Amino acid sequence: MKKNSNAKYKAYRWLVGIGRWFLFALVAFVILFPVYWIFISSITPPGELFKTPIDYIPDHPTLESYTFLIENVGLISKIGNTVLIIGVTLIVGTTICVMGAYAFARFRSKAVSLAFGFIVATMLIPEVVTARPLYEFMQKVKLFDTYQGLIILYISSIIPFTVLILRNFVGEIPVSLEEAASIDGANFVQRLFLVVLPLMKPAIATVCIINFINCLNNFFTPLYYSNGIQVLSVAIVQLPLRDNMYGVPWDLVSAMGWIILLPIIIFVAVFEKQIMDGIMAGGVKA
Repeated sequence: MKKNSNAKYKAYRWLVGIGRWFLFALVAFVILFPVYWIFISSITPPGELFKTPIDYIPDHPTLESYTFLIENVGLISKIGNTVLIIGVTLIVGTTICVMGAYAFARFRSKAVSLAFGFIVATMLIPEVVTARPLYEFMQKVKLFDTYQGLIILYISSIIPFTVLILRNFVGEIPVSLEEAASIDGANFVQRLFLVVLPLMKPAIATVCIINFINCLNNFFTPLYYSNGIQVLSVAIVQLPLRDNMYGVPWDLVSAMGWIILLPIIIFVAVFEKQIMDGIMAGGVKA
């Protein structure tokens, strides 16, 4: 009787394991197949994109689309603009948000709580509502169509979310750690950068990844507040047409889309451990 129950339990475990792997494979396929299809479309000659039956592995792979983007669309300069704007945004914005999150978490008063509420409330305001007055303001202060102006706008867009996440994380770090460091002679700067900041690394990495993706996909800001400075998110809708003026150059769209996706994939792959640590951050108890 005991052997039969053990056999049934093992069979049940085996079926559960098979079901989990099947579900995992199904979810992975749904997520990864569109990415694979974008890449395949980017290296397939335009004349073979819509052939039947569909070739899931191209017969004549080519890098012609990427070459066309480099030679005729100014891809290198657009990548440079994107890297510069997003890089400065993440560095400066994250530094400001870390200090702000620490202040909001550790210093409690009605004024501080009110300021935090105002910052978080800005997340509820659609960009299009402030577009017109902000457009005129950027022109008056000579920041329209400049790197400085775009960087300021990008930073302002990531501050509310980043401060909200980091403040909650700092609130979970025990104050007793800072008190112990203070007893050992550490000043405020040392407590912040040597005690609190190392514990915030998982959360910082997580918000940096999310902000990187949001900034890379930001379409409205560079389109509305800039004419000459182009980034990848805007360039994907400004691709030149080829022979057919009414046809969408899907090979170029796929190539540009893959160029936008690739850094996101690399960024997440490199910081995978930090993402998991950020998700498990609840293990730090106050």
